[in-house]
Amino acid sequence: MTHKFTGFISDLHLSAAQPAMVTLFCHLLTDCIGQLDALYILGDFFDSWVGDDITDATSQRLIAALAAAHNQALPLYLLPGNRDFLLGKRFSQQSGCQLLPDEYVVNLYGMPVLLMHGDTLCTQDVTYQRFRRFSRRALPQTLFLLLPAALRRRIAIRMRQNSERYTRRTAAPIMDVTPEAVSDVMQKQGVRHLIHGHTHRPACHSLLIAGEPAQRIVLPAWHNSGDILLWGTDGSQTSIALDPANYHSPFTGRT
Repeated sequence: MTHKFTGFISDLHLSAAQPAMVTLFCHLLTDCIGQLDALYILGDFFDSWVGDDITDATSQRLIAALAAAHNQALPLYLLPGNRDFLLGKRFSQQSGCQLLPDEYVVNLYGMPVLLMHGDTLCTQDVTYQRFRRFSRRALPQTLFLLLPAALRRRIAIRMRQNSERYTRRTAAPIMDVTPEAVSDVMQKQGVRHLIHGHTHRPACHSLLIAGEPAQRIVLPAWHNSGDILLWGTDGSQTSIALDPANYHSPFTGRT
């Protein structure tokens, strides 16, 4: 008997600068068809996104690959991250991806699981949280999207550079999630399982929520290799590394 899975990936940061990783994702997406009940992308799918009206050859290739998988009955869900929070209706319609809110509870074979990108959990990073609140408001987004394409691209490049400098000089604990934020959101959503990305610190954490055992899974970022978490119908959880230089289907031999 063949067991189905639900797949989770995060922080791919795909762009024209990473052609091998773009190809790796396209290979994975093709292999997911007929094998997954759904694929969830938990933010920062693109390294940057400055509006649905601006695409290049790489983003067009990725949108076409997503649309092809959607048309072959693979349910696709994307929870925007801090790099691609401007993904909108046009992208959703063209790609077939359903866009999810910042906090989304999915029923995984009878188990409620909270999905997040994870940036809102880093509450000690006051500077970032201030910027996040501002950038998610409707007026700043509307004004930004009215700017010429070239200017938007230059702003995005400058913001990435500033972010990299900020990350290098900021203490690591400040950039990580805070236990209080994790506990608060899991209690609010009534779950004992949380999956997120953003921190680039993959791990499976055991914790207590209101005195009960709980689990927080942090997905790996795609740097020089990829990774997918497979959650099986039997509750099994398997993280599989993907080598762009020697790709093998993560589903080979999994029954």
